[in-house]
Amino acid sequence: MLTLRLSSARGRTQIGWLDSHHTFSFGEYQDSAFMGFRSLRVLNDDIVAPGQGFGTHGHRDMEIISLVLEGALEHRDSLGHGAVLRPGEVQVMSAGSGIRHSEFNGVKDAPTHFLQMWILPERQAITPNYGQKDFPESARLNRFIRVAGRDDLSRDGALPIAQDADLFVTTLEGGRTADCTLRPTRSAWVHVATGHVLVNGIALHAGDGAAITDEARIQVTGVAPKSELVVFDLA
Repeated sequence: MLTLRLSSARGRTQIGWLDSHHTFSFGEYQDSAFMGFRSLRVLNDDIVAPGQGFGTHGHRDMEIISLVLEGALEHRDSLGHGAVLRPGEVQVMSAGSGIRHSEFNGVKDAPTHFLQMWILPERQAITPNYGQKDFPESARLNRFIRVAGRDDLSRDGALPIAQDADLFVTTLEGGRTADCTLRPTRSAWVHVATGHVLVNGIALHAGDGAAITDEARIQVTGVAPKSELVVFDLA
């Protein structure tokens, strides 16, 4: 069963330098019908103006995953990490017992567009951790690859998170099809980051999402010349 969450129905925050769409309740946008899905709590679609960003702030007991779609995201944190996240790179931050960080547009003359996704951890007050890795387009073109999940890097190179959840990504060309097989008894959340696709035969456009239950496989076909998707396989 597929339940749509259209882009136009999402919450929105606009504060000059930030244009943010919220798939689930976040900040001042609250909708009791959309407080998350399984362990996925936040899915924000953010566009940050040049030279602007989120000043130093704290998090705890949350697995935070960031994926840049366009531009560059400059990161600093209280663990001593400093990095610039570019398209194709995935960042995972286990906030655990507490972490402070800042995020700024690393491009001086263009906006940065990125997704930030929060997953509830399976246990609280773990030791904070940080990971970042490039997953080039050549590796994900017209097929799904796992970029984050509950284990170490040894299995398939995915970044570790403290929850029984897997994050898959793909960049899909028009007319091409890719399948994402779910583990038994699992559910999935699909988000179309860019483009236009068919998900199990249903049309989804950029910003649209869908909850998928009682399905063993997700089949995605590209309609736009190029589309980017994320899929969460959730307990």
